[in-house]
Amino acid sequence: MATKSDRVEARVSREQHRRIQRAAQLAGQSVSSFIVAASVEKAEEVIAEHSVTEVPADYFDRLVAAIDRPTAAPKLGRAAKRARVRARIR
Repeated sequence: MATKSDRVEARVSREQHRRIQRAAQLAGQSVSSFIVAASVEKAEEVIAEHSVTEVPADYFDRLVAAIDRPTAAPKLGRAAKRARVRARIR
């Protein structure tokens, strides 16, 4: 387990504090452990939501087809030929 050295503080209303205490008690956790677990869970949700891009299926199909379609790249072809001909430094 990683060493816990950082600290996070928050101001809450009396009602919020009571609700958090009650939930922590029901979960069998300390208030601190409950808050950390709930915060980390929410953080993972938010990160996951922002890590995925959803697009309609027809858009995705067109995108994959465009990527798979070969395109002419004459400059790249010439550069590759030059690289094959040039002596390499060893």
